[in-house]
Amino acid sequence: MSCTFAYVGCRTTRERNGRGKGIAIYSVCPRTSIWTQIDVFQTLDNPSYLAINRDQTVLYTVHGDGTQVSAFAIDPAAGRLSLLNARSCEGRNPVHLALTKDGRGLVVANYATGSVVRLAIESDGAIGKPLGSTQLEGMLGPRQADQASSHPHQISRYTNVLHDSDWHIVPDKALDAVFAVRWPGEGAAQVVENRWRPGSGPRHAAFHPTLPLVYVANELDSTMTTWRFDVDSGALESLDTIMLLPGGFAGESSAAGIVITPSGNQLLVSNRGHDSVASVRLDPVTGYPLSIEWTRTYGKFPRFICLSPNGKHLYVANERSDSIIQYALDDAHEKPTATGQVIETGSPVCIVFKTG
Repeated sequence: MSCTFAYVGCRTTRERNGRGKGIAIYSVCPRTSIWTQIDVFQTLDNPSYLAINRDQTVLYTVHGDGTQVSAFAIDPAAGRLSLLNARSCEGRNPVHLALTKDGRGLVVANYATGSVVRLAIESDGAIGKPLGSTQLEGMLGPRQADQASSHPHQISRYTNVLHDSDWHIVPDKALDAVFAVRWPGEGAAQVVENRWRPGSGPRHAAFHPTLPLVYVANELDSTMTTWRFDVDSGALESLDTIMLLPGGFAGESSAAGIVITPSGNQLLVSNRGHDSVASVRLDPVTGYPLSIEWTRTYGKFPRFICLSPNGKHLYVANERSDSIIQYALDDAHEKPTATGQVIETGSPVCIVFKTG
């Protein structure tokens, strides 16, 4: 039986109140789904968001608050890492990254400098030279503290059962926009701006597995918007927006991570402050939201959530209480069920898996 490995990104710096030490590596038992730590690989500061190439041979990370991205070769049997190289991300505070459709490019969202950058990938998986940088532009939102300049927060490639596209969906928290960006050949980026409500603060997106729908968690007003995506033009049409917090909640909270189950019947969004996961039941025909329930995260500030490779578990990374909580998922139930497994790790902010 093949082994699965989990890699956990974290915060390490005093400025971020980081308690992580590097990229934590775990083996995950395929029978019990129990995690066992096998290493912590020390890197440059704040190895936060992570990505693995299609062949699952190389792990990439951005270094939050800094100016670099790194590449690591993955030992196929042991799951351990070895450094290939580090490169400038041509901007400041890189917060998200993804591989291009052909696997020969790495694209990065630079939060502080408002740019998306494409870097070459060498034959051995190392990060190569910059291939172009694009500044995102538009009207700033009304919340000066959070929206003083462009802040792209994610750069995920749009894929589902029907489309394996070269578009990358880029929510921009400060411009109140969701961009579709792609790089035709070696030319400049094609950028399509899709404006949204002032002060909403689009943060992260998830894609319906069979319908042309993009769901965006809006950080600043704790809402979630359903968009119809035209894969030919890059245009998004807003269809529906729901609140992600209970009606009686009056405290401070912001939406963060978002995932959708493989069936497309349930969407999950983490709320930082309310410290919950909002479980949104979706119409199996239209993909529109039907109902919402809330589940405790058993920790503080759930910055990131993800599904296990088989889609049977949800993992919630509680950044401020140094824990990852495992939940069982079942389409017959309205919300996730905590399994009792708690992975203790410093300031977790991202999880990716290597299978096979």
